[in-house]
Amino acid sequence: MSTEGSTLPKTQTSLLEGKVAVVTGAGGVLGHAIARTFLDNGASVVITDISGDALAAAVERLGAGEKVLAITAGVSDPDAVDAVVAKTTAHFGRLDIWVNNAGIARDATMKKMSIEDFDLVIDVHLKGSWLGTRAAAGWMREHGGGAIINLSSISGKVGNAGQTNYSAAKAGIVGLTKAAAKEVGFAGVRINAIQPGLIESKMLDDMPPEVQESRKKEIPLGRFGTPEEVANIALFLASDLSSYMTGNVVEVSGGRHI
Repeated sequence: MSTEGSTLPKTQTSLLEGKVAVVTGAGGVLGHAIARTFLDNGASVVITDISGDALAAAVERLGAGEKVLAITAGVSDPDAVDAVVAKTTAHFGRLDIWVNNAGIARDATMKKMSIEDFDLVIDVHLKGSWLGTRAAAGWMREHGGGAIINLSSISGKVGNAGQTNYSAAKAGIVGLTKAAAKEVGFAGVRINAIQPGLIESKMLDDMPPEVQESRKKEIPLGRFGTPEEVANIALFLASDLSSYMTGNVVEVSGGRHI
């Protein structure tokens, strides 16, 4: 698919110098782009994924040597999440940024959706983001602050038919972000969310061409977004450029659903 018009300027190389970031779900396209962007801007990055194979492939693609630590972990397991914090701080000595990116989809209409698939999507997206936010904020509030970024979705704003589980989870992440930001702002912990729209990915590639064209017509900028464009917003929210922002939700959707 075309990315005409989406060429991005080269980012600075010092926005996250000396910082340590955790990116969950880094075996996927978006998690990889965020990890890559953070590395390019000076951070050391801990990447997690529930799939050891996906994680190994991500490490190879990133090729950043000692600046990357990979930890196999599921985001809905509280012990695993706490272990990521412990391993990160033991290895790098600090934790400055945490990105709750991991997610799955189990689409079906309400009539056909199983209780198990509803619970699983809520568990990974919403509970996983809550566990990550709680664990990261717990460390950050005792060590001078930090930035937490939650990946919501435009689906959490407008809802998508066939995604009652996913849309509910992504809307819940918005509420979580705002409530948590009010709890820990006093300690210098900032918590913001990103709502991506239609981003180039396998999920988009799997759409029939006619559906892609129909969706594209709804986007004022006339194209789909790239993972790197979402990653650049994550970079902004992770850096001191957004030092007076917390509890915000940033749409990265090309203007769709404004």
